[in-house]
Amino acid sequence: MSNDFHYGTGRRKNATARTRLYAGSGQIQVNGRSIETYFPRKTLQMIVRQPLVLTKLLDKYDIRVNVQGGGVSGQAEAVRHGIARALLVVDDNLRPQLKKAGFLTRDARKKERKKYGQRAARARYQYSKR
Repeated sequence: MSNDFHYGTGRRKNATARTRLYAGSGQIQVNGRSIETYFPRKTLQMIVRQPLVLTKLLDKYDIRVNVQGGGVSGQAEAVRHGIARALLVVDDNLRPQLKKAGFLTRDARKKERKKYGQRAARARYQYSKR
């Protein structure tokens, strides 16, 4: 693996993924582990690979990702966002494909904060009339 890489940052909820694309054979490592051990669920592995499958570059790049924060689902989507952004650095002609699939859009939804005087963000304490 060479020292020449393309970089992309992906975010989702509280997860942040710093993604590096190296020329290679299609290996994906997340936090030093293979994608199969870090994301054991097949659906999460599919989410991570979506931009590569869409652009038909699955076996062209080795990917190294450092991801932190959030849960496993948010981390998988952050990795997908980071890979899509790094692919743009490689070839800007991929933008229409990735944009149409929604991989370049940062999903801004986060957990809403709890409000005082309430049980949760929206849920109130039970009201007792008498």
